[in-house]
Amino acid sequence: MSETSVQFAKVISECRDLFGKKLQDYGAAWRVLRPSSITDQIYIKVNRIRTLQMTDKKMVDESEEDEFIAIVNYSIIGLIQLEKGLSNDFNENKEEVLSLYDQYAHEAQVLMERKNHDYGEAWRDMRISSITDLIYQKVLRTKQIEDNQGKTIVSEGLDANYFDMLNYAVFCLIKFSEKENMSETQK
Repeated sequence: MSETSVQFAKVISECRDLFGKKLQDYGAAWRVLRPSSITDQIYIKVNRIRTLQMTDKKMVDESEEDEFIAIVNYSIIGLIQLEKGLSNDFNENKEEVLSLYDQYAHEAQVLMERKNHDYGEAWRDMRISSITDLIYQKVLRTKQIEDNQGKTIVSEGLDANYFDMLNYAVFCLIKFSEKENMSETQK
């Protein structure tokens, strides 16, 4: 397993842990959300990250890392909603929900590994702010596809955009963990 795959699995494990705790606290309340509402949640998160990156001033005690974790989890929620459709009942079987989470996280990792092979892990040389902008662009594309009732002429669909946003957010979380590890070793 490559270093990136190990790092990816570690990040996903942390995201899943938070997802599972929130699932325990709130149930699957997100099941009532339409995909467009989930996309807007991702928009809110990435827009806040961009604001923090451009102003360097934070007035709410949530880190960029927290927001990237939310993007990972909302992206997986979006994929689940695309598969299952929305529901007025959010008393879902928690094991089934976590199984779907794991399925989409695995699919995202397989996609990441294929793309990393072809792109030579170019993301490692990118700034977190640039990857954030890519997530922002993907959100805007997703919103446009939703406004077009999911119809595209030559573009990938909604699921491909959710997978890309998920993987880009994981890349940022990996970069943050590498910075943190570097800081700790320099102490």
